[in-house]
Amino acid sequence: MSDHGRQDFERFTGPNPAGAEELASAYAGSHDNARLPIGVVLEISGSGSQIALDMQRLNECMEDADPSIALAGQVGSQIKIRVGDAWLLANVRDQRKDRRTEGGIIAHIDFLGEGSEEKLTGRIHGFKRGVTRYPVPGAMIYPATTRDLEQIYASDGRASITIGKVFPTKDIRAGLYIDAMLGKHFALLGSTGTGKSTSAALILHRICEAAPKGHIVMIDPHGEYSAAFRTTGQILDVSNLQMPYWLMNFEEHCEVLLSSSGNDRQVDADILAKCLLAARSKNRLAQTMGKITVDSPIPYLLSDFGNILQDEMGKLDKATSSAPFMRIKGKLDEIKADPRYQFMFSGMLVGDTMVDFISKIFRMPGNGRPISIIDVSGVPSDITSTVVAVLSRLVFDFAIWGREEKTRPVLLVCEEAHRYVPNEKNADGSSVGKILSRIAKEGRKYGISLGLITQRPSDLAEGVLSQCGTIISMRLNNDRDQAFVRAAMPEGARGFLDSIPALRNRECIICGEGVSIPIRVSFDNLEEHKRPASEDPSFADLWSKDGGEQELVERVVMRWRSQG
Repeated sequence: MSDHGRQDFERFTGPNPAGAEELASAYAGSHDNARLPIGVVLEISGSGSQIALDMQRLNECMEDADPSIALAGQVGSQIKIRVGDAWLLANVRDQRKDRRTEGGIIAHIDFLGEGSEEKLTGRIHGFKRGVTRYPVPGAMIYPATTRDLEQIYASDGRASITIGKVFPTKDIRAGLYIDAMLGKHFALLGSTGTGKSTSAALILHRICEAAPKGHIVMIDPHGEYSAAFRTTGQILDVSNLQMPYWLMNFEEHCEVLLSSSGNDRQVDADILAKCLLAARSKNRLAQTMGKITVDSPIPYLLSDFGNILQDEMGKLDKATSSAPFMRIKGKLDEIKADPRYQFMFSGMLVGDTMVDFISKIFRMPGNGRPISIIDVSGVPSDITSTVVAVLSRLVFDFAIWGREEKTRPVLLVCEEAHRYVPNEKNADGSSVGKILSRIAKEGRKYGISLGLITQRPSDLAEGVLSQCGTIISMRLNNDRDQAFVRAAMPEGARGFLDSIPALRNRECIICGEGVSIPIRVSFDNLEEHKRPASEDPSFADLWSKDGGEQELVERVVMRWRSQG
């Protein structure tokens, strides 16, 4: 550091700052950037503090071969401060020019944690999140080296998966603690085009490799992930899902069979409840069980339900309207006749297949395929949310009724989560929003983990994102989304949050339970055959070719017409 730089430090700290002897010895000896201070502490507060940085020292550090030292003092970088025989690690949140001092920079930092110093090597070891002793104003600030970061980001022995490299280093692996991440839910956020789907596939592939006997259910609304898990997962869509209609509870039946609103809806619901309970009661299983409710997952025949509805209508006196009965019967006949609903409302699904269906969906046993991808892109749009509600509720109910058995934990991953658990402004009172909100709040008590993937976090129900213990945020372009994520993230990650709009594709900020301290990560590349079918079409390539368009249109129209 030049004489001018030393004078700046004296201006920051007065003629005899704490640590001045250390600074002097550093000048006299090595010119190693790691050993020379780059600034000084000005002010201390609970979660963060204000520091002064020397511009000349930052420029010197930029020439260093160590990428961690080269970024020292910049927004989002890590710096360290000695306190006694320990090192405090902090993250630089922002910078501004110090008007009183030429070449001076004022910055705010957020404390991340502390570790002890090895006497012989000077390395940091035993790093822990949180701070027990704070530095005093005047304490010197040093750049954190890649060697320091290796110790800080090293796994503490808990089961973990690696998903990429810690920024800005070239070789430090970024890990996620499986139990901590899944035990308290996680959310993957990112605007369209940032590599969100590929990153989700990467994380799920790594979990499947680490836990080949796991139980993962993924709701895939666009049919993207079938290609990524064809060899390692069970792919279920309208052609092979075979989801029995009688698994729906009363609320879900109402969503499918009732088309009225206002006062009429309550009248229709009362009739539906009476007829549905009577239809379920006709099953021999119900007769052996004694008392059942309208929600009990007891098989019933659609023809029985229709006949009971007809009989009830025949009992009416002339003064009572038959319109509610006709509405329900009309909707039932419409669903039975529509081939698009056959995956759920087929006469072949009346048998008691609940055990087989749950075993297939939850991968129990997994037979080497720990994940089931449920592609709902072919489900008619008016019942898509009901299908997702049934699948989500089955996960929750199975966990509740299996408490005595100590059942295996289940991970439920929901892509495009803002469609199913919308905020109050967009809420429609659907059953899927209620059950996913309940899983977010209570699921971990019963061994259910929830993974939410969305491009619009501001459209998510506010209470749901706040329940996610680990947040993986890729680039977010929308100001409302950034503000929403900022509110959900812990205090110590504020310095990282400011870099969210500037993240490159396939980069993310991870904070929360799944990592020791907040980190910025560059995701690994995923092999071609493990990637989801979510790449954007190339207009330049596809619009430069012609030929075969007539046949293409004919094939598309044929599939369109025979969509059932």
